[in-house]
Amino acid sequence: MKLLLPFRWVYRGLVYFANSPRTLITSYLLMIVVAGVIYGQVEHRSAADAVWWAVVTASTVGYGDISPTSWQGRILAALLISTMVLLVIPLITAHFASRLIVDDDAFEHVEQEELKNDVRRMRALLEELAARQGIELPELPPPPAPPDHATLVRQRLRGRRNRR
Repeated sequence: MKLLLPFRWVYRGLVYFANSPRTLITSYLLMIVVAGVIYGQVEHRSAADAVWWAVVTASTVGYGDISPTSWQGRILAALLISTMVLLVIPLITAHFASRLIVDDDAFEHVEQEELKNDVRRMRALLEELAARQGIELPELPPPPAPPDHATLVRQRLRGRRNRR
């Protein structure tokens, strides 16, 4: 179980990272600047050219006007492209797409509680009416089992996202 601990930390970090647009955009800009500075040092380019190269490379446009010639520059380009394409840009896109998808038909917590109370009152009235008429009502099914820990955590995270 201890072997999975680092993966759990990485997962938790990604969840935090993905749910914070400020963190996502800051990391994007930081990666551009850091990659630009490193590229400028390795390839002996000006700061402006190096940052331009980082933006073009991170966006995978690749104009070809500036490209790495050293193996260090090529490894940096591969890391920048991979990180941006496989992690940062999809997380930014997914975050903002999830904000656009809103379920207007979903009941708020207060509405859910109100509905539950209404059903309880109707059940009580039905039982009273059935007792007056001498009718025996069928037994209610057993209540559902309480949710497990993982379900509670998902619900709590979903609630935090909805409050933002």
